[in-house]
Amino acid sequence: MSLDGAYDDGNIFAKIVRGEMPAVKVYEDAEILAFMDVFPQAKGHVLVISKTSKARNLLDAEPKTLGRVIGGVQKVARAVNAALKPDGIVVTQFNGAPAGQTVFHLHVHIIPRWEGVPLGRHAEGMADVEELKALAAQISAALES
Repeated sequence: MSLDGAYDDGNIFAKIVRGEMPAVKVYEDAEILAFMDVFPQAKGHVLVISKTSKARNLLDAEPKTLGRVIGGVQKVARAVNAALKPDGIVVTQFNGAPAGQTVFHLHVHIIPRWEGVPLGRHAEGMADVEELKALAAQISAALES
């Protein structure tokens, strides 16, 4: 898909927001939802999305939405850091299929990195749900501290 186009209410993230599809949630408020990526590139890979915007990508998003999303990204990235103690954290966001975007709903990836551990490929290899739940619990607990 290109950078331009209509928002598809049937995308997987829209379904997660509406409760039609499950997600392993890490954090949620009125505007933001953070949940574990089921195709993680690294242990603790979290996605942060807007619950209210119909933006397909960064170029479509309203400035207020971007502010709320990046605030959520910072909050969750701090919790990932506290909970998992990675050597680094990648924060990334894709715009359009040629850039690697696979779900056309504005979202940001938080990917913990450890020295010597290779990064997995984007959207390849589904994770064990029980492992995701355990990681989400660890990260969520760090939000409260």
